[in-house]
Amino acid sequence: MGDNVVVSKMELERLLSMKGGKGEASYANNSQAQAIHAKSMLHLLKETLDRVKLGDADTPFVVVDLGCSCGSNTIKVVDVIIKHIIKRYESLGCFDLPEFSAFFSDLPSNDFNTLFQLLPPLANYGVSMEECLAANNHRSYFAAGVPGSFYRRLFPAKSIDVFHSAFSLHWLSQVPESVLDKRSSAYNKGRVFIHGADESTTSAYKKQFQTDLASFLSSRSVEMKRGGSMFLVCLGRTSVDPTDQGGAGLLFGTHFQDAWDDLVQEGLISREKRDNFNIPVYAPSLQDFKEVVEADGSFAINKLEVFKGGSPLVVNQPDDASEVGRALANSCRAVCGVLVDAHIGDKHSEELFLRVEQRATNQAKELLEKLQFFHIVASLSLVQ
Repeated sequence: MGDNVVVSKMELERLLSMKGGKGEASYANNSQAQAIHAKSMLHLLKETLDRVKLGDADTPFVVVDLGCSCGSNTIKVVDVIIKHIIKRYESLGCFDLPEFSAFFSDLPSNDFNTLFQLLPPLANYGVSMEECLAANNHRSYFAAGVPGSFYRRLFPAKSIDVFHSAFSLHWLSQVPESVLDKRSSAYNKGRVFIHGADESTTSAYKKQFQTDLASFLSSRSVEMKRGGSMFLVCLGRTSVDPTDQGGAGLLFGTHFQDAWDDLVQEGLISREKRDNFNIPVYAPSLQDFKEVVEADGSFAINKLEVFKGGSPLVVNQPDDASEVGRALANSCRAVCGVLVDAHIGDKHSEELFLRVEQRATNQAKELLEKLQFFHIVASLSLVQ
């Protein structure tokens, strides 16, 4: 693995994933906060679903979760979506329902095996839909995995009724090349994240985010059926200052940054090794997001707001500093550990996250008080 592993767009696509499996630092065991945040936004999701045009029984109703990762959250959301759509059909007196399909999509490096193991068995389509829904631990839809970047086309034209994506669009397709270029004014020397960086660095990150979002919208506008809708959630910020990345800044720009500096000072890695690594995440403002949607013009904005999601840390004993520290380290490792492993190797990665845990333990009370995530929530409908 070379120092510039995160520069190449194709390399990042090949490597980036939430930590798979079912271990202590896996995404499956460190996504409880995302589940809580998603549950608090279900009323907004259902408002979006109420706008979706319902087709006839001969045409399958198709749902896609983009950036599905490998935990149970994506399955729960898809279940909510399909059950809500079924209720809409029934409220209109339509009991001859279409068949339902759900596509779970993420980068090829995603642990689809763990995800598929979590999927409940398919209910028997030979029985009534009411019996399907009443059956515990069964699903009423066909399921498939679709590997690939959501910044490109993934599905046939006019084939999807609902797109859902939560906690994914803040991940960029690549670290802006200028950020890792020593000759550039945007070179993010001494840092591994945008938080607190120079204006030229933050401008490069913002440009990359908006370029990526434009590609995302362009692709979805081709793939969506007329009358379709999209519900998007990504990390956001309340400040107009892009150097202030809110909760993402506290997650990646404080103890995580300091842990990298520890490894440099202890001679475990070189300064150059540290400086060649940056987290490809950007938490946009409402204006950052809105500019791209309006410039694209394919989607009408039904709702666009900043939503307070809460803390990413879920702990049983808030007064136990060691549990808080371990929770932060595991949360951080679950979402970026794969990239760190690829850049500095498993041994040094283990040392890095140990130091993240130690530093977070020492600041446990402050973390619980200040670490709050805000999300951009967007409900979009395809312009007819």
